[in-house]
Amino acid sequence: MKCTLQIDPQREEEVLIYAREESFLTEAILRLCREEPAPLLGYREGEIRPLDMNTVSCFTTEGGKCYAVTEEGNWQVKLRLWQLEELLGEEFLKINQSCLANVSRIKRFRASFGGSLLVSFACGYEDYVSRRQLKQVKERMGMVK
Repeated sequence: MKCTLQIDPQREEEVLIYAREESFLTEAILRLCREEPAPLLGYREGEIRPLDMNTVSCFTTEGGKCYAVTEEGNWQVKLRLWQLEELLGEEFLKINQSCLANVSRIKRFRASFGGSLLVSFACGYEDYVSRRQLKQVKERMGMVK
């Protein structure tokens, strides 16, 4: 079977298959095209559950592991922070090297000494915006004049 891949950011994604007959390969491709993305799973104390992104306040790293911070506590996730950043898109914002914030779950910002910002989330978790990310966070949240 001949295969051609064309990358064009201006076009809608489309899979077009020319085949003489259905086969295992064509069925597998169709199955992949129809499937929803797999849910992100959280792990805690032997329990595994799909995470609802509307309840995740942020993703943070600690001790080389990545956690989803929710009102029910922290859930370990198997992806790295950079992978989550690519996967989750515009709804999440990197506020420092080890925290990816859910914009809709930010409760408030508080200015602290030295011009940095403390972010408070709906679940009670707090973290600082790094100097490196400060401009991007202010622009995204509409804090720049």
